[in-house]
Amino acid sequence: MSIGHTLLGLLESGPRHGYDLKRAFDEKFGHDRPLHYGQVYSTMSRLLKNGLVEVDGIESGGGPERKRYAITEAGVTDVERWLATPEKPEPYLQSTLYTKVVLALLTSRDAADILDTQRSEHLRSMRILTDRKRKGDLADQLICDHALFHLEADLRWLELTAARLDRLREAVTR
Repeated sequence: MSIGHTLLGLLESGPRHGYDLKRAFDEKFGHDRPLHYGQVYSTMSRLLKNGLVEVDGIESGGGPERKRYAITEAGVTDVERWLATPEKPEPYLQSTLYTKVVLALLTSRDAADILDTQRSEHLRSMRILTDRKRKGDLADQLICDHALFHLEADLRWLELTAARLDRLREAVTR
């Protein structure tokens, strides 16, 4: 996820302080990974330097001065370009799990045990996500569906790999 583009998009509804941006981000996108304040302010500094936002005002009060940021026309154009650009699918062609399975085979360890352990972990994650989906709002349901579909694909790969372990062992130990 592009933090900068997401913060720019949040600014399209109107100028905001860094604190307000962080709160809006965490509310809409940061359920599992809330932003750190330092990340918000370093990103806003970079966006300001690149002309994608401007300081709309500075307020002083009971604490440090608070800058209010507004998106510029260049920022709006940048968000439009980012939104129109498709995300590259991540095919996981060289996954850590595949590496572990091959190394287990190369070192005469039990690759089936690695696959079984991973299957258990995937199923545990799926139970947690299914519970979260059941209790969540529409945004939670959609993000959980996305993760669940990926986990289901991983489970299919685990089953397929387990069924082909003997052939894989022959291929990698030649």
